[in-house]
Amino acid sequence: MDYRVQGNDIIVYEPDLDLDETLDCGQAFRWKKIASDHDCTYVGSFVNDKLMVSQTEKGNFIFHNTDENDFISKWIKYFDFETDYSELKRCFSEDETLSKACSFAGGIRLLRQDSWECLISFIISQNNNIPRIKGIIDRLCEHYHSKFPSCEQLSQENEDSLAYLRSGFRAKYIADAASKTADGTAKLREIAAMPIDEARAALKQIKGVGPKVAECVLLYGMYRTEAFPIDVWIKRVLAQYYPDGFPEFARENAGIAQQYLFHYIRSITKQSE
Repeated sequence: MDYRVQGNDIIVYEPDLDLDETLDCGQAFRWKKIASDHDCTYVGSFVNDKLMVSQTEKGNFIFHNTDENDFISKWIKYFDFETDYSELKRCFSEDETLSKACSFAGGIRLLRQDSWECLISFIISQNNNIPRIKGIIDRLCEHYHSKFPSCEQLSQENEDSLAYLRSGFRAKYIADAASKTADGTAKLREIAAMPIDEARAALKQIKGVGPKVAECVLLYGMYRTEAFPIDVWIKRVLAQYYPDGFPEFARENAGIAQQYLFHYIRSITKQSE
Protein backbone atom coordinates (compact mmCIF):
# COMPACT_ATOMS: atom_id res chain seq x y z
CA MET A 1 0.00 0.00 0.00
CA ASP A 2 1.28 3.44 -0.97
CA TYR A 3 -0.30 6.74 -0.06
CA ARG A 4 0.23 10.47 -0.36
CA VAL A 5 -1.43 13.53 1.13
CA GLN A 6 -3.30 15.73 -1.33
CA GLY A 7 -4.89 18.74 0.32
CA ASN A 8 -7.48 17.45 2.80
CA ASP A 9 -7.48 13.96 1.31
CA ILE A 10 -5.32 10.86 1.40
CA ILE A 11 -4.69 9.26 -1.99
CA VAL A 12 -4.10 5.52 -1.67
CA TYR A 13 -2.84 2.92 -4.10
CA GLU A 14 -3.65 -0.64 -3.07
CA PRO A 15 -4.24 -3.18 -5.86
CA ASP A 16 -5.65 -5.79 -3.45
CA LEU A 17 -8.72 -3.75 -2.44
CA ASP A 18 -12.11 -3.34 -4.07
CA LEU A 19 -14.64 -1.27 -2.12
CA ASP A 20 -17.73 -3.11 -3.37
CA GLU A 21 -16.24 -6.51 -2.62
CA THR A 22 -14.97 -5.48 0.82
CA LEU A 23 -17.59 -3.10 2.20
CA ASP A 24 -20.69 -4.83 0.84
CA CYS A 25 -19.91 -8.50 1.43
CA GLY A 26 -21.61 -8.93 4.81
CA GLN A 27 -18.67 -8.52 7.17
CA ALA A 28 -19.62 -4.99 8.32
CA PHE A 29 -22.98 -3.23 8.32
CA ARG A 30 -22.36 0.50 8.71
CA TRP A 31 -21.25 1.28 5.17
CA LYS A 32 -23.54 2.79 2.54
CA LYS A 33 -22.83 3.31 -1.13
CA ILE A 34 -23.65 6.80 -2.32
CA ALA A 35 -23.83 8.49 -5.69
CA SER A 36 -20.59 10.17 -6.79
CA ASP A 37 -18.47 11.02 -9.80
CA HIS A 38 -16.10 8.16 -8.98
CA ASP A 39 -16.31 4.43 -9.74
CA CYS A 40 -17.88 4.05 -6.30
CA THR A 41 -18.06 5.94 -3.02
CA TYR A 42 -19.00 4.72 0.44
CA VAL A 43 -19.72 6.52 3.69
CA GLY A 44 -19.48 4.67 6.97
CA SER A 45 -18.11 4.42 10.47
CA PHE A 46 -15.64 2.48 12.54
CA VAL A 47 -17.32 2.78 15.95
CA ASN A 48 -17.69 6.58 15.94
CA ASP A 49 -14.97 7.55 13.49
CA LYS A 50 -16.66 8.46 10.22
CA LEU A 51 -15.19 8.15 6.73
CA MET A 52 -16.05 8.80 3.12
CA VAL A 53 -13.89 6.77 0.73
CA SER A 54 -13.98 6.56 -3.07
CA GLN A 55 -12.53 4.17 -5.60
CA THR A 56 -11.47 6.12 -8.67
CA GLU A 57 -10.25 3.15 -10.70
CA LYS A 58 -8.82 -0.27 -9.93
CA GLY A 59 -6.40 0.02 -7.03
CA ASN A 60 -6.79 3.79 -6.56
CA PHE A 61 -8.69 5.39 -3.69
CA ILE A 62 -9.46 8.73 -2.08
CA PHE A 63 -9.91 8.92 1.67
CA HIS A 64 -11.85 12.19 1.79
CA ASN A 65 -11.26 14.86 4.45
CA THR A 66 -8.84 12.61 6.31
CA ASP A 67 -5.64 13.87 7.83
CA GLU A 68 -2.50 11.80 7.80
CA ASN A 69 -2.54 11.14 11.54
CA ASP A 70 -6.07 9.69 11.39
CA PHE A 71 -5.20 7.64 8.34
CA ILE A 72 -2.15 6.13 10.04
CA SER A 73 -3.73 5.63 13.47
CA LYS A 74 -7.16 4.32 12.37
CA TRP A 75 -7.72 3.49 8.74
CA ILE A 76 -4.49 1.62 7.93
CA LYS A 77 -5.39 -0.90 10.61
CA TYR A 78 -9.11 -0.99 9.84
CA PHE A 79 -8.52 -1.85 6.17
CA ASP A 80 -5.74 -4.26 7.15
CA PHE A 81 -3.32 -2.42 4.87
CA GLU A 82 -0.28 -3.84 6.64
CA THR A 83 -1.15 -7.39 5.51
CA ASP A 84 0.19 -8.55 2.13
CA TYR A 85 -2.94 -9.90 0.44
CA SER A 86 -1.03 -10.61 -2.78
CA GLU A 87 1.08 -13.08 -0.84
CA LEU A 88 -1.95 -14.55 0.92
CA LYS A 89 -3.69 -15.11 -2.41
CA ARG A 90 -0.53 -16.62 -3.86
CA CYS A 91 -0.46 -19.12 -0.99
CA PHE A 92 -4.18 -19.85 -1.23
CA SER A 93 -3.82 -20.47 -4.97
CA GLU A 94 -1.99 -23.73 -4.27
CA ASP A 95 -5.54 -25.07 -4.00
CA GLU A 96 -7.59 -25.12 -7.22
CA THR A 97 -10.88 -23.94 -5.72
CA LEU A 98 -9.26 -21.22 -3.65
CA SER A 99 -7.32 -20.10 -6.72
CA LYS A 100 -10.59 -19.63 -8.62
CA ALA A 101 -12.15 -17.82 -5.66
CA CYS A 102 -9.22 -15.42 -5.29
CA SER A 103 -9.30 -14.65 -9.00
CA PHE A 104 -13.05 -14.07 -8.92
CA ALA A 105 -13.07 -11.53 -6.07
CA GLY A 106 -9.46 -10.58 -5.46
CA GLY A 107 -10.29 -7.22 -3.92
CA ILE A 108 -11.78 -8.55 -0.69
CA ARG A 109 -9.92 -7.62 2.48
CA LEU A 110 -10.71 -8.38 6.10
CA LEU A 111 -11.94 -5.31 7.97
CA ARG A 112 -10.43 -5.14 11.46
CA GLN A 113 -13.48 -4.07 13.42
CA ASP A 114 -14.03 -3.12 17.03
CA SER A 115 -14.89 -6.25 19.04
CA TRP A 116 -17.81 -4.66 20.93
CA GLU A 117 -19.45 -3.22 17.82
CA CYS A 118 -18.85 -6.51 16.01
CA LEU A 119 -20.42 -8.55 18.82
CA ILE A 120 -23.65 -6.55 18.76
CA SER A 121 -23.72 -6.45 14.96
CA PHE A 122 -23.49 -10.21 14.58
CA ILE A 123 -25.99 -10.87 17.35
CA ILE A 124 -28.35 -8.71 15.28
CA SER A 125 -27.36 -10.61 12.12
CA GLN A 126 -28.87 -13.92 13.26
CA ASN A 127 -31.53 -15.22 10.87
CA ASN A 128 -31.55 -11.83 9.23
CA ASN A 129 -30.75 -10.22 5.89
CA ILE A 130 -28.26 -7.43 5.29
CA PRO A 131 -30.75 -4.57 4.65
CA ARG A 132 -32.62 -5.38 7.85
CA ILE A 133 -29.40 -5.74 9.86
CA LYS A 134 -28.31 -2.32 8.65
CA GLY A 135 -31.70 -0.87 9.55
CA ILE A 136 -31.54 -2.15 13.11
CA ILE A 137 -28.01 -0.84 13.59
CA ASP A 138 -29.03 2.51 12.09
CA ARG A 139 -31.90 2.78 14.59
CA LEU A 140 -29.55 1.90 17.44
CA CYS A 141 -27.08 4.63 16.45
CA GLU A 142 -29.85 7.17 15.83
CA HIS A 143 -31.14 6.54 19.36
CA TYR A 144 -27.67 7.41 20.67
CA HIS A 145 -27.33 10.64 18.66
CA SER A 146 -25.70 9.04 15.60
CA LYS A 147 -23.11 7.19 17.65
CA PHE A 148 -22.63 3.50 18.36
CA PRO A 149 -23.35 3.13 22.10
CA SER A 150 -20.76 1.84 24.52
CA CYS A 151 -21.46 -1.35 26.44
CA GLU A 152 -21.98 0.78 29.56
CA GLN A 153 -24.63 2.87 27.82
CA LEU A 154 -26.40 -0.11 26.33
CA SER A 155 -26.32 -2.02 29.62
CA GLN A 156 -28.83 0.49 30.98
CA GLU A 157 -31.42 -0.89 28.56
CA ASN A 158 -33.44 -4.09 28.64
CA GLU A 159 -35.48 -6.16 26.23
CA ASP A 160 -38.52 -3.90 26.59
CA SER A 161 -36.67 -0.60 26.29
CA LEU A 162 -35.01 -1.85 23.10
CA ALA A 163 -38.38 -2.12 21.33
CA TYR A 164 -37.43 0.89 19.16
CA LEU A 165 -34.92 -1.33 17.36
CA ARG A 166 -37.65 -3.65 16.06
CA SER A 167 -35.10 -6.43 16.38
CA GLY A 168 -37.48 -9.15 17.61
CA PHE A 169 -36.02 -11.99 19.67
CA ARG A 170 -32.54 -10.45 19.34
CA ALA A 171 -33.33 -7.68 21.85
CA LYS A 172 -32.84 -9.96 24.85
CA TYR A 173 -29.51 -11.10 23.45
CA ILE A 174 -28.36 -7.51 22.87
CA ALA A 175 -29.25 -6.67 26.47
CA ASP A 176 -27.39 -9.71 27.82
CA ALA A 177 -24.29 -8.95 25.74
CA ALA A 178 -24.28 -5.35 26.98
CA SER A 179 -24.71 -6.38 30.61
CA LYS A 180 -22.00 -9.06 30.54
CA THR A 181 -19.54 -6.84 28.68
CA ALA A 182 -20.16 -3.83 30.94
CA ASP A 183 -19.81 -5.75 34.22
CA GLY A 184 -16.69 -7.61 33.08
CA THR A 185 -18.25 -11.06 32.82
CA ALA A 186 -17.22 -11.02 29.18
CA LYS A 187 -13.84 -9.29 28.89
CA LEU A 188 -13.52 -8.92 25.14
CA ARG A 189 -9.86 -7.90 25.14
CA GLU A 190 -8.94 -10.94 27.22
CA ILE A 191 -11.10 -13.23 25.09
CA ALA A 192 -9.31 -12.01 21.96
CA ALA A 193 -5.98 -13.24 23.37
CA MET A 194 -7.20 -16.67 24.57
CA PRO A 195 -6.45 -19.94 22.80
CA ILE A 196 -9.07 -20.21 20.08
CA ASP A 197 -11.23 -22.91 21.67
CA GLU A 198 -11.27 -21.07 25.00
CA ALA A 199 -12.21 -17.87 23.21
CA ARG A 200 -15.08 -19.62 21.45
CA ALA A 201 -16.37 -21.02 24.73
CA ALA A 202 -16.10 -17.63 26.47
CA LEU A 203 -18.09 -15.86 23.76
CA LYS A 204 -20.77 -18.53 23.86
CA GLN A 205 -21.46 -17.66 27.50
CA ILE A 206 -23.32 -14.64 26.11
CA LYS A 207 -26.94 -15.43 25.31
CA GLY A 208 -27.59 -15.77 21.62
CA VAL A 209 -23.95 -16.31 20.71
CA GLY A 210 -23.74 -19.68 19.01
CA PRO A 211 -20.95 -21.18 16.91
CA LYS A 212 -21.40 -18.95 13.85
CA VAL A 213 -21.69 -15.65 15.76
CA ALA A 214 -18.68 -16.59 17.90
CA GLU A 215 -16.60 -17.29 14.78
CA CYS A 216 -17.68 -13.99 13.20
CA VAL A 217 -16.74 -12.00 16.31
CA LEU A 218 -13.38 -13.77 16.52
CA LEU A 219 -12.61 -13.17 12.85
CA TYR A 220 -14.01 -9.69 12.20
CA GLY A 221 -13.80 -8.17 15.67
CA MET A 222 -10.70 -9.81 17.13
CA TYR A 223 -8.62 -10.54 14.01
CA ARG A 224 -8.36 -14.24 14.78
CA THR A 225 -7.76 -15.24 11.19
CA GLU A 226 -7.98 -18.94 12.01
CA ALA A 227 -11.67 -18.50 12.89
CA PHE A 228 -13.93 -19.92 10.19
CA PRO A 229 -17.60 -18.86 10.13
CA ILE A 230 -19.82 -21.47 8.50
CA ASP A 231 -23.16 -20.57 6.95
CA VAL A 232 -25.24 -22.29 4.28
CA TRP A 233 -22.88 -21.12 1.51
CA ILE A 234 -19.71 -22.30 3.24
CA LYS A 235 -21.39 -25.61 4.10
CA ARG A 236 -21.97 -26.00 0.38
CA VAL A 237 -18.30 -25.22 -0.36
CA LEU A 238 -17.07 -27.72 2.22
CA ALA A 239 -19.39 -30.47 0.99
CA GLN A 240 -18.68 -29.91 -2.69
CA TYR A 241 -14.97 -29.08 -2.73
CA TYR A 242 -13.51 -30.20 0.60
CA PRO A 243 -15.22 -33.43 1.68
CA ASP A 244 -11.97 -34.54 3.32
CA GLY A 245 -11.52 -31.27 5.21
CA PHE A 246 -10.25 -27.78 4.56
CA PRO A 247 -6.62 -27.66 3.32
CA GLU A 248 -4.18 -27.75 6.21
CA PHE A 249 -1.84 -25.18 4.66
CA ALA A 250 -4.60 -22.54 4.65
CA ARG A 251 -5.97 -23.07 8.13
CA GLU A 252 -3.90 -20.35 9.80
CA ASN A 253 -5.73 -17.81 7.64
CA ALA A 254 -8.88 -19.86 7.02
CA GLY A 255 -11.12 -16.92 7.89
CA ILE A 256 -9.62 -14.78 5.14
CA ALA A 257 -9.86 -17.70 2.71
CA GLN A 258 -13.51 -18.07 3.71
CA GLN A 259 -14.17 -14.51 2.53
CA TYR A 260 -13.07 -15.37 -1.01
CA LEU A 261 -14.91 -18.69 -1.00
CA PHE A 262 -18.16 -17.17 0.29
CA HIS A 263 -18.25 -14.52 -2.44
CA TYR A 264 -17.26 -17.03 -5.13
CA ILE A 265 -19.76 -19.80 -4.38
CA ARG A 266 -22.64 -17.37 -3.79
CA SER A 267 -21.97 -15.55 -7.06
CA ILE A 268 -21.45 -18.57 -9.31
CA THR A 269 -24.52 -20.28 -7.82
CA LYS A 270 -26.69 -17.25 -8.56
CA GLN A 271 -25.29 -17.05 -12.10
CA SER A 272 -26.27 -20.66 -12.76
CA GLU A 273 -29.82 -20.29 -11.42
